[in-house]
Amino acid sequence: MLFGLDGVEISLIIIFICVFSGIMSGFPVAFAIGGSALIAFGILATLDSSGILVKQTIDTGSDAYNALINNGVSAYDITRFRYPDLPVETGPLFERGWQYAMDHNVSLIVNRMNERVLSGPSIETLLAVAMFVLMGITLERSKIANDLLTTMARVFGPLPGGLAVSVVIVGAFLAASTGIVGATVVTMGLLSLPTMLRHNYSPELATGVIAASGTLGQIIPPSIVIVLLGTLAGDLYATAQESRAAAAGCSDALTYLGEAAVLSVGTLFKAALLPGILLAALYGLYAFVYAMIRPHKAPPIPAMAGGGAGNGRANNLMWFLGVPVGIILFAIAMISFNVAGSQSIVVSSVAEQGQQATLRTNVSEQCKASMIELHGQEKWDEAVAQQAQIEASGGGLTQEERTRTPEQMQQVEDEMVAAAAPIGTGLLSMLVIFALTFALSVGIAPRADKTPILIGVGGIVLSALVDVLFLGPLTSPGTVFLAQAIPFAIIFYGLRTAASRLAKNELLRVVFPPLVLIVAVLGSILGGVTNPTPAAALGAGGAIMLAAFRKLQEEQKSGKIILITTFSMVLLLLVGINFDLRASIEHVTFENAIAIIAAVVFYHVAIGGLLYSIWVLWRTGVLAPVIRESAKVTSMVFAILIGSQMLNLVIISFGGEHYIQAFLRSFDQEWQVFLIVMVVLFFLGFVLDFLEIIYIVIPIVGPVIYGGTMDPKWVTIMIAVNLQTSFLTPPFGFALFYLRGVAPASVTTGMIYRGVIPFVLIQVLGLFMLWLFPGVVTILPDLLSGN
Repeated sequence: MLFGLDGVEISLIIIFICVFSGIMSGFPVAFAIGGSALIAFGILATLDSSGILVKQTIDTGSDAYNALINNGVSAYDITRFRYPDLPVETGPLFERGWQYAMDHNVSLIVNRMNERVLSGPSIETLLAVAMFVLMGITLERSKIANDLLTTMARVFGPLPGGLAVSVVIVGAFLAASTGIVGATVVTMGLLSLPTMLRHNYSPELATGVIAASGTLGQIIPPSIVIVLLGTLAGDLYATAQESRAAAAGCSDALTYLGEAAVLSVGTLFKAALLPGILLAALYGLYAFVYAMIRPHKAPPIPAMAGGGAGNGRANNLMWFLGVPVGIILFAIAMISFNVAGSQSIVVSSVAEQGQQATLRTNVSEQCKASMIELHGQEKWDEAVAQQAQIEASGGGLTQEERTRTPEQMQQVEDEMVAAAAPIGTGLLSMLVIFALTFALSVGIAPRADKTPILIGVGGIVLSALVDVLFLGPLTSPGTVFLAQAIPFAIIFYGLRTAASRLAKNELLRVVFPPLVLIVAVLGSILGGVTNPTPAAALGAGGAIMLAAFRKLQEEQKSGKIILITTFSMVLLLLVGINFDLRASIEHVTFENAIAIIAAVVFYHVAIGGLLYSIWVLWRTGVLAPVIRESAKVTSMVFAILIGSQMLNLVIISFGGEHYIQAFLRSFDQEWQVFLIVMVVLFFLGFVLDFLEIIYIVIPIVGPVIYGGTMDPKWVTIMIAVNLQTSFLTPPFGFALFYLRGVAPASVTTGMIYRGVIPFVLIQVLGLFMLWLFPGVVTILPDLLSGN
């Protein structure tokens, strides 16, 4: 014992000092972490060899220990923190010597690199990091922030604190389209800070709102933090719940929990959306209230109001709020009354298993007792009754016995056709989008000729009538295409006029292109169409085309090729949804053959347009810095991942991980454990970046906080919001460094620090609100996926 401390405790202190010194040394963090791991291991190995460091462990052969076991106490819960009077044994820090620990760590780091960096199951999700980074940097280089800030300033400038509110809105918008904190803070700092200072805004408010808004990209999807944290959290949750089930005497987590222990990045994207919007709203509310209390420090800017004659408040309320809300409510009513809905008639040749019991009941007595303790006697009795009913009705049939005959399949198909809604949800969604477009175009130009718009609305009505009267679930895709050709031609006639009017509105012209990209990326994830990796690829490709279109506009050249490419992608998607394009189908109908040919044509047009966009960016000198910066950020992330794995293995090698976990498990209440972890993460954010916290701290505390009863979605989003605070907390908040680098000399570092303090407190308030109202996190995943 040295200084009255156990060898494990001293070792953890040595590792912390090495890591902190490495980060403060000025070396790149990715190398500092790996280097500090090697140095710390060398120090510990030397002290262990000299006999200076020893550790104490519970004597598992003692009578006191055996008495606890005989009284039903799990060995998992017997720790020195919970039972400090138990006899202990003194041994070396490394049980088998530092040489064995080193050999073991080398083999483990190779395995972990293979699993988590090169070819493991999580690598597909991690690929989304590279593509989201590419998407963000490309959009940042396309000067989208410049247009958004200018436009939002004109819209909100006349309000008290309007410039600060516009910065928050643009920050949230860029968060959903770029997600790169450094790029967002630097861009907004260069563009908006001089304007705010020139109009007598308080330097503290200006710098604080810029730094805080720039960090929204860490929580609003698509967020790199959520991708990295979610990949790790999913593994930790699954492993921790399997261990929990084993300790409860159950075979697996599915049996014990009644549901699979699965946590995906897509689910976390859904869970993070509302908390991100909540934080943005709190930022904007603070800026507005600050301006109301101290108007001389955040004055309105009447001169920045948008030009052009107004259309009147009544007109705006009607066409920008009343009619759109009415259209959406009407569509919801159609779905509620089964006028619109699914028209799928896919019939499986094997009947479904039927109703499943809410819990598995064929378990051991120990597992049964554990499940009753977890779920309650009432739910267990309900599951037993369900299982008895299922068995009595022949629920134990084999797959062969459940195979349907052709007659049975036809009967099921007839029932599905009879129950199908008259209008499909896909068609309804398109018609709603068209209707909203027409409504906005009338609101933009209320005095213009409405004849083309009315013709387009007539096309919408005609399309719905054709679908109800002449089309059904059994109608072939080719017939549907021909029947809807005339209504859609009428709709597109109206859309051409509507689009030209919308394009003349500066706000819509600036917001619409990136908004479409955001909807495409997030919509495909939140709607369950695909997972984050393909969505990230879609976002990267869309960002490249958007940036190229912007460059062509600057050169006053036509962007028709990119518009044709976008249109081809939409048509390719529609063909893929409505026709069977599988290469393995036995009988290819004439309709399918035409659809396959059309899909091949659209695909090559889309690829050609994407290559053309890449060439435009290369010719204008944008592509090279984008690729270089994307490679730099992605390499940094993966290098930190490797270095942190080395540091984790050093901590594991002498039992440091088990020591920390035993300390956390010594508390009786889960909320106490999680509160301690959150406080520690908050203060670590003062000195560590979010990447180091994710890959060093979370793997250590994860088995405890993910091994209990708390919702893993809520736990992960709480951690993500906490990590977002690390960008703002002085003295090492990265957002502060980014802003300091572009702020004028008149703005001191002290002003920046004072400016972010209120927003750090808002972050804490946001965490407190999510703690009190966890439904803010869980409601969207539950609604969209039923989890």
